[in-house]
Amino acid sequence: MRDPRRQLQGRQAKVAGEHFENMIAGACRFYEESHLAKIEKTPEPMRPLRAPNGSGQFLACYTKQAQPDFKGAIYGGRAFVMEAKHTDADRIERSRLTQEQLDELESYHAIGARAFVLVSFSLRQFFRIPWPVWRDMRERFGRLYVKPEELEEYRVSAPGGIIKFLEGLVPPLRHGSFGEEQVRDE
Repeated sequence: MRDPRRQLQGRQAKVAGEHFENMIAGACRFYEESHLAKIEKTPEPMRPLRAPNGSGQFLACYTKQAQPDFKGAIYGGRAFVMEAKHTDADRIERSRLTQEQLDELESYHAIGARAFVLVSFSLRQFFRIPWPVWRDMRERFGRLYVKPEELEEYRVSAPGGIIKFLEGLVPPLRHGSFGEEQVRDE
């Protein structure tokens, strides 16, 4: 028998994760409109197992190993990859990434891409953790999880609900506040 509390927690986590991805998508649109980056959500390749029902829903399975959640290029032409993880807990564990995701981030990092894990704690605190920091979590923190207070140097702001995950990686905008029409200096 299913535990209704666990079902509710699962639904709440799914909604929070979707909200986090929507916040990132808003930032991606802003960065693209500002000519600072072109970053897109990586589609999850699926194969339908059954024909769609009357409301268009179908049963499917993933056909490829997990890829980083977001990929693209930032100002200056450098490749950018990022995995996004949300938690309502007081810590985030390294095991939240699958071995395939770890391998993909390492591959991109090895050829010079900017690779990160963007973490949301309760949709209130956001951290852009460089891949080497996430990868070497045990050596850096003495364990395979981190808490927000240990990540202060990687904190990014989210004015107006748009996460500034490229702050410090792209040229600053000339005027206005984040989320308003802006132009970068050439």
